[in-house]
Amino acid sequence: MDRIILHVDMDAFFASVEIKDNPSLKGKPVIVGGIGERGVVSTCSYEARKYGVHSAMPVFLARKKCPMGIFLPVRYFRYKETSERIFRIFREVTPIIEPLSIDEAFLDITDSRFKTGEKAALYIKERVRRELGLTLSIGISYNKFLAKLASDWNKPNGIMVITKAMIPDILMPIPISKVFGLGKKSVERLNNMGVFTVEDLYELPKDFLQGILGKMGLVVYDRIRGIDNRDVETFRERKSVGKERTLKENTMDKDELLIYIKEFSKEVGSILASKNILGKTVTLKYKTGDFESHTRSKTLNYYISTEEEIYEVAKEMLIGEEINEELRLIGISISSFKETRIEQLKLF
Repeated sequence: MDRIILHVDMDAFFASVEIKDNPSLKGKPVIVGGIGERGVVSTCSYEARKYGVHSAMPVFLARKKCPMGIFLPVRYFRYKETSERIFRIFREVTPIIEPLSIDEAFLDITDSRFKTGEKAALYIKERVRRELGLTLSIGISYNKFLAKLASDWNKPNGIMVITKAMIPDILMPIPISKVFGLGKKSVERLNNMGVFTVEDLYELPKDFLQGILGKMGLVVYDRIRGIDNRDVETFRERKSVGKERTLKENTMDKDELLIYIKEFSKEVGSILASKNILGKTVTLKYKTGDFESHTRSKTLNYYISTEEEIYEVAKEMLIGEEINEELRLIGISISSFKETRIEQLKLF
């Protein structure tokens, strides 16, 4: 029996919540994010997207593209509260849920009370519409890759089913940027070779893909042939803990940047302590004034968790980094975790 996997994705979630709370915004270009000139768009309504605005776009650019846009600050507490109510509805459908973000999840409904993915999707959509006044898009298929691809097929407020009988024909016109495992650099590299669609990609031998993409080449080869055996994971282990900040003014003054690093080290150390975990890979992240991102990582041969330990490693990395232009963002994170175990000494 084939699995029945749903990928549920809320439509323009932050903006939709703002419009639900303030109906006068309906039909207008609503843009949610950092409202200062150095802020970044978190999400926007579909009316704003018509002007070319999208998530992760600098706010100053969004204002140029959509001067009539309504710019609102992020109210994360409100979105989190709404998300919790939506996930409660998911849990009434199936206990096998893999959250991907605050507004996105995989659901395995193979053994649920719903006989088809369409019935489960309609039930979820109706409940969310009736109880929260929001819309979502749902992709249905027999694996995660195809379900996620389907959810984006006819947004917003859509349902799309991809069956085995549709493979591979339905995938052929899709741009390779939609294929799981192909990042921006890999897409550019393949585009330079004349590979733009899945149909182009389909013609490449497995050994060739492995040669240019490594192990991910084998994954990509399978995905475009409808093969994806990943389970819906109900527990997703946190891979890193970090903090970053967009600076009020660009700077290349390392003494100033170290003040932020010190603050981040304190916050990250506090999170590690609250979760009783240690890490040994520290990553420094920064973004230049022209939005070019850089990351540098250092893996220790021992585990750390305190503010002082994290700061010393991050400080050493920043001082050793050659920075030739002003930065607009700085951040650090720690990963490669293990759980701390405090053993109680026996009296006898």
